[in-house]
Amino acid sequence: MAELVRFGVSLEKELVEKYDKHIQKNNYPNRSKAIGDLIREELIREEWADNKIVAGSITLVFDHHKRELTNNLTNIQHDFHEIIISSQHIHLDHDNCFEIVVVKGKPNKLRQLCSKLKAEKGVKHASLCLATTGAEI
Repeated sequence: MAELVRFGVSLEKELVEKYDKHIQKNNYPNRSKAIGDLIREELIREEWADNKIVAGSITLVFDHHKRELTNNLTNIQHDFHEIIISSQHIHLDHDNCFEIVVVKGKPNKLRQLCSKLKAEKGVKHASLCLATTGAEI
């Protein structure tokens, strides 16, 4: 376990009260855990801005009846094979598929892949969720 450091923080009473409600609503065990998560979030945002290697997922919802769409999506993914770790294809119903593409690379490259997938005709939704690899924090 990492060494713990104690430090003091002075904040307006109203802000602390609002944050305590947030902590309780989100089931944090204590303020320290919640503040640690805030600090990690900020450090992760810096990783994204500094174009460091990050992990993430791209989620897609698309009409699998759309002519050549499945092939087009697969071809795009092959063009980005160096950043794709895994993908999972799920049949939501008779018409719609849900695909999760797990990625690792520089944020700009991950965004580029998501944009190309999203632009395909028949894709109803596409979003990129970036995370840290954990190496930098």
